[in-house]
Amino acid sequence: MSEREKLLQLGRAVIETETEALVALLERVDDSFVTACKIILDCKGRTVVTGMGKSGHIGGKIAATLASTGTPAFFVHPGEAGHGDLGMITRNDVVIALSNSGETEEIITLLPVIKRLGVPLIAFTGKPASTLARLASIHIDVSVAKEACPLGLAPTASTTAALAMGDAIAIALLEARGFSKEDFALSHPGGELGRKLLLRVNDIMHTGDQVPKVTRSTMLRDALVEMTQKGFGTTAIVDADDKVAGIFTDGDVRRTLDAGIDVHNASVSQFMTSHCKTITSSALAAEALKLMEDYKISALLVVDDKNTLIGILNMHDLLRARVV
Repeated sequence: MSEREKLLQLGRAVIETETEALVALLERVDDSFVTACKIILDCKGRTVVTGMGKSGHIGGKIAATLASTGTPAFFVHPGEAGHGDLGMITRNDVVIALSNSGETEEIITLLPVIKRLGVPLIAFTGKPASTLARLASIHIDVSVAKEACPLGLAPTASTTAALAMGDAIAIALLEARGFSKEDFALSHPGGELGRKLLLRVNDIMHTGDQVPKVTRSTMLRDALVEMTQKGFGTTAIVDADDKVAGIFTDGDVRRTLDAGIDVHNASVSQFMTSHCKTITSSALAAEALKLMEDYKISALLVVDDKNTLIGILNMHDLLRARVV
């Protein structure tokens, strides 16, 4: 067997082992899972996650996922907790402790204090008969048949199982809380998700003299001049009170020229597109993007609730704002 084939075989074996571990985990999304979710939902404080070593890394990810999906949470290192950080846990909190063996010394040392505080303890272990499992308020079984490591030593399938169970709890809680996209965005204002979910049309639209517009009676040649000067490849057609009557685009120009129309003697209203797509300034920029994609257009007129023209934006604006 070549080195390439051996590496492929080993990599695929790891994925297969971890996949089997996850499939086996399905049966353990049971009444204990429901109870754990209810404990966290009823919690008036925060969800404190702890774990040592690789379990600690998984615990940190679970805490981060909970915090970003509507469940206030943070990670506490059990070693540091035993030297003062345990003061971060209050009587209103709930603790999730991860330990595959259920006998991790740094966590077991904390149990008397957690019990004295009367804080609910949810344990993720691979050993239902372990000390941690027995002393927990509720135990979640995340045991695996074997690790993906050929030596059976490095935490691999077991950490994958614990992470998946943590994700399952976080998403179940998200749904139970009615957590929305807008709520999610508030937790991610600086990232791409935040931009897509929080940025509104009025943050990026062009207004005032930048907006291309002509009236119904404007001659085609003058409408073309307006389009060229403003650089949007389109112009709004408005009534006397700036109500949007239609739009004239590059596509309309091509169709008009193909028909042999004399641009010097025809008005733009004869060839404009009526009932054009518009959007309000309070709409999310992501909604503008969807409209443009759905209708294959490159610019949108922005109107108020009375259909009065107040702005314009195009795909370049969305690209600059990194909404696309």
